[in-house]
Order: sequence, then structure tokens, then C-alpha cells
Amino acid sequence: MSDLAERFKAEPSVSNHFAWVRTRLALERTFMAWMRTAVSLIGFGFTITQFFTRLREMEGHAPRPMAIEAPRDLGLTLIAAGVGALAISAWQYRDGIKYLWGPQFQDIAGVKKSPMRTPVFLAALILIGIGVAAFTAVFFRWT
Repeated sequence: MSDLAERFKAEPSVSNHFAWVRTRLALERTFMAWMRTAVSLIGFGFTITQFFTRLREMEGHAPRPMAIEAPRDLGLTLIAAGVGALAISAWQYRDGIKYLWGPQFQDIAGVKKSPMRTPVFLAALILIGIGVAAFTAVFFRWT
């Protein structure tokens, strides 16, 4: 066990500090990529539902036969997938941040106090709220 402690001991140095910073920024980029994917899923699910609802209401247009609930169900599935992906990625992001700001990395992080807050987590929570609102609107047909 002491071999592992020595192997993963983080010595304060310029290269270790910048490696820590690169890791932190990679965590941010990964989380923002998940946010883009979730926004796309939520938006596409809502759009599919709206498009096929409006298509059925058009006069003089005979849509191809399909189950009446199929577009709505597909939209709900895409919205739920987007919200689920965002919730899981937010949880992983939070765990990654906690790990990077752990006591084993305090010397190379360059700061002794609490971690710097970033707006990306707040943006994710707002997007989760928007996704839940979109899901509720489609589910109860409020659109």
C-alpha cells in the first residue's frame, strides 16, 4: 500500500500544476459537450412532436398512415434521454471536481481554499429544468 502512496504522490511543481489545470479544463470541456448533446436531444424531441402535430392539423394534407401517438412518444423519449444524459453527466462532473480539489491535489492546484465555482453547473441545472418543462408540456399536450 505504501508503494501506491509513493507512486501517486503529487509533488508541487510548475509542470504538475499545469497538468492539473489541463485536467480541470478537460473536465469542463467534456461536461459542456454533454450539455450540447442534451440540448440537441431535448430540442429535437420537442421539434418532432410539434412538427407532426402541426402537420396533422394542416388542411388538404393527407399524412401517411402512422400511429397517432408515435411522434409524441418519440419526442418524449428524446427529451427524457436528453434530461437523463444531462443529469448523469452533471453527477459525474461534480464527482470529478470533488476529486480534483481533494487533499491529495491541494499542493499542485495552487489554491488552498474552496474550489472556484464555474457557471457551467448552474447552466446544466437550468437546462434540466427546461427539459423537464418540455417533457411536461409534451406529455400533457400543453403545446
